[in-house]
Parts: sequence; C-alpha cells; structure tokens
Amino acid sequence: MVNDQAFKTWFEPIVPMAFRVNTLTIQVPSQFFYEWLEDNYVHVLKAAIEGVIGAGAKLEYSIIVDKGNSQNQPYTVNLPNSKNGYSQNSNDHHVTQSKFLEIFQNESNLNPNLTFENFIEGDCNRLGRSAGMAVAQKPGITSFNPLVIFGGVGLGKTHLVQAIGNKIKSQFTNKSIFYIDSLKFVQMFTDYISNNELKDFNDFFMQIDVLIIDDIQFFANKGKSQEMFFQIFNHMHQSSKQIIMTSDRSPKDLEGLQDRLLSRFKWGLSADVQQPDLETKIAIIKSKMHREGITIPENVVEYIAYSVDTSVRDLEGVLISLIAQSYLTQKEIDLELTKETLKSLVHDIDSDVSIDFIQKCIAEYFNVTVEELKDKTRKKEIVTARHIAMYFAKEYTSLALKTIGYHFGKRDHTTVLHALEAVNDLMETDKKYLNAIKEIQKRLKMKAI
Repeated sequence: MVNDQAFKTWFEPIVPMAFRVNTLTIQVPSQFFYEWLEDNYVHVLKAAIEGVIGAGAKLEYSIIVDKGNSQNQPYTVNLPNSKNGYSQNSNDHHVTQSKFLEIFQNESNLNPNLTFENFIEGDCNRLGRSAGMAVAQKPGITSFNPLVIFGGVGLGKTHLVQAIGNKIKSQFTNKSIFYIDSLKFVQMFTDYISNNELKDFNDFFMQIDVLIIDDIQFFANKGKSQEMFFQIFNHMHQSSKQIIMTSDRSPKDLEGLQDRLLSRFKWGLSADVQQPDLETKIAIIKSKMHREGITIPENVVEYIAYSVDTSVRDLEGVLISLIAQSYLTQKEIDLELTKETLKSLVHDIDSDVSIDFIQKCIAEYFNVTVEELKDKTRKKEIVTARHIAMYFAKEYTSLALKTIGYHFGKRDHTTVLHALEAVNDLMETDKKYLNAIKEIQKRLKMKAI
C-alpha cells in the first residue's frame, strides 16, 4: 500500500507501546511525525490495525517531545487519533483545541498599548525592531526562530516583544498568542504539578502558535521548569511555531541554564537593545508628550534628554513626574520647573555638586557670569574659566562628555575633551594654575559636605 521509501521513513520508526481495551498505543519520534501520519497515512494505519485487532480498534499516539539523556528519561505526551472519527475521543480533542484557541484569542496577556506605532526606533534598537517586524509578518517561518531580545533593565525589551505579539494578533486572527514572564511560568508549572494536572499544563502550551516569554534569565537553577520549557520549545520549533524571548544578557552569558536549552536559544537570532542615544531620547520625549496632549519648549526637551542618561524607563518616569509637578503646582512646563523637578530624580542633578553649582562656583571665582561660560566668546580669561568648569564637571559628575558640552552652550564632546587635556597639561606645568585648581576644589568639597 506504500512504497519502500515511505515505509522506511514513516513506518519503521513507529514503536508499539501498549494495547488496552481495543486501543493500541504507538510511539512516534515527534509532533511533526504524528501530524504527518495523521494527514497522510491515517487510512493505512486504520486498515492495518482493524485487520489484525478487528472492527472498533482504536489508536493512540505516544509522542516523544524530549529524547532525554543518561540522567533523564524520555518525556512523551499521549494523544488520541483525531481524524475521521477514528477515536471515540476525537470530538473531545476537537473541543479542547477550540477551547484553547478561544482562551488565547481573548486572553493573550498582551498589553494593547504596547505597539510598533509607539515604539521609537533608533540605533540602539534597530536590529531588534527590524527582526521583530519580520517575525510579525511571517511568524514561525523566518530564520529568526527563536528571536531573543536582550539588554539591560528598562530599555524597551518588553515593549518590543509585546509589539510583535500585537502585530501578529491583528494580522493573523487564527493564531493563538500567549505572553508570560518566566517567573509566572514557573509558578504556573508548580501549581499544575501540585494539582496533578501536568498533562493539562503541557496541553495548554502545545496549543500555542506564538509564545512570548519575558526574562528567561529567571529560569536559572529551576531544573524541572527548564525541562518542561525544553519540551515546549522542541514541540514549537519542530512545528514551525514562533518563540520570542527576552533576557537581561546575551544567551551566551546566561548562567544556571541547561546546555541543551542554551544551544537552542542560539538557533535563531539574538538582538541587543542598548541605552538610547540623544536623538532617540528626544524622539521618545516628544512622542510621550504628544500622546499626553502636552507641548513643551525645545530647550526643555533637550535638557531632559541630556540629563537622563540611563534607561527609557527612567526617562518616562521623569516625564510622568514633570507632568504631575506641572499639574500640582499649576505651572507651565518650562526650563526652571524642569530643573527643579529633576533635582530629586536624576543622580547627577540631585548631587549638591551639580553642574549648575560648578558653573556658578567657577564664574564667581573668575569674576565672570555663567552666561559668559556658555557663550561663544574666545576671551582668554573666559576660555580658562570654561575649561576648568568642564574639568570639574567631569570630575564631580558621571555625565557623558557630550552632555557636559551641552551645558556649555551646546558644544560637542571634542571641545570638552580638548578642555580636559588643556587643564591637565597646565596643572603639570603651571604652579599658579595648579593652586587655583586646588582652591576651587576646596570650595566644591565644602559645598559637598
């Protein structure tokens, strides 16, 4: 009934496992193998089994989803034959699939507000966003499976992966999508074990077309949860279903995870997200304020972008605080209100020895104005004062050179670098100059105390 090649490929690997109450259980190597038999050879199997056992014989598959190793036995999942009414449980199996599909379509755990439309692209996240868009267009089909987005805290990883999920959901209404963080996965897994419902847990995840798991680093040292995720991963990958994950570091740097999991994480694409650059931060600020229906001056946008040099989350936190401060004080958002608000939020501004204080102290010492320090003038005494102010800004804050330059009349980082070199050279060759630096340093330290 089948040719030699088909028999060797699809029938020789089948292993008979058990026979109970007219039901034969056969073991097959994978979910894909099971689906191929069901789609192409179910009638052949039916004829063969009924020919030996008799009318009314039933078939059950035992699917290997994890081959195991020397320490772990293979893990299998049993499914009844579901084609052509061959199994008495086929209707129940169909109802179960429909039930899961309904759950996932309505409760995917996705935040509908996290979309590509409000995800700001920049050099810091361009690879991840581009890969995410490709996955959203063809989930499970591209070579980006799995897709791992990694990077530090608050850089937009969750927003990006949820945007992918929301995009897929809007374009493929028949696909089941589920978002979960790894800690919730572990808790859910533990609860199902406690209730002796491990098969239900496995069945739950076997129905998913797109699985998004956040913070996979928290799987570390959780052996049983890793084993279950490994089985789910294998099933999904073999079935061309999409897996998307986030991590706080590159997969190669993850610790406490099984080697077999780590090797699979590297099958697709790992894309990092980094701290946003200046242009991206400005775009984020403008986008956030636009969504809130608030217009703020350009100098305020730039001041915030230069002052918050950490994460997107911190940046958004500053904007929320600024909006709240404006509302509570009934004041317009201007540079003065922004500086006052940021003092309690941003470390370098919160410090007593802030860049503003440094400028005032230097201006007073050299009998010039802060405005002159920021001006374009090339007068020798002002250039000297400006260089020293830049030097102490570098010494007493952790601001980047480009940020320091911004606070001195929007100069670039090369100007600040030149100032630092000039000050260091003069301290080595000019004793009077060195004494002036020490005196200013004492004043700044007194203020810090």
